[in-house]
Amino acid sequence: MTRPDDPSADMLTGAALTVFRLNGLFLSVAEELAGAAGLTAARWQVLGAVIDEPLPVSTIARGLGSTRQSVQRIADVLVAQGSAEYRPNPAHTRAKLLAPTEEGLAALRAIDPGHRRFARTLVDELGEEGLAESLAHLRLLTKALERIESRG
Repeated sequence: MTRPDDPSADMLTGAALTVFRLNGLFLSVAEELAGAAGLTAARWQVLGAVIDEPLPVSTIARGLGSTRQSVQRIADVLVAQGSAEYRPNPAHTRAKLLAPTEEGLAALRAIDPGHRRFARTLVDELGEEGLAESLAHLRLLTKALERIESRG
């Protein structure tokens, strides 16, 4: 419980609750968009993380702010369903690289039209400047939390 004379604690609580709500809203939208391509939001996230280059699961997890174990489970499902494959990693024989298959790339392409429509709807709601400003503030908050966490 925060004290009435502690506005910084109240702002932290407000920021956290707002981000939790925002995360839930984004996940809801992502589930709908990904579902059209036969994916879940989590599978879309992991597959999208390797669209430009194959990566080890641990690198994907760090980039998503998730645990290696949860990303490993999702990667294994993607491989089992044929949307991704493991490739040898010349830098580390035990840490295979995850890469999308043609089927996985097709699923990502199938999401694109809905993703673009939703992006335009969000820009219509906030304006390009408003959305860019929101993104800048979210990145600023993320960097601050990363610096604090790394000290700790």
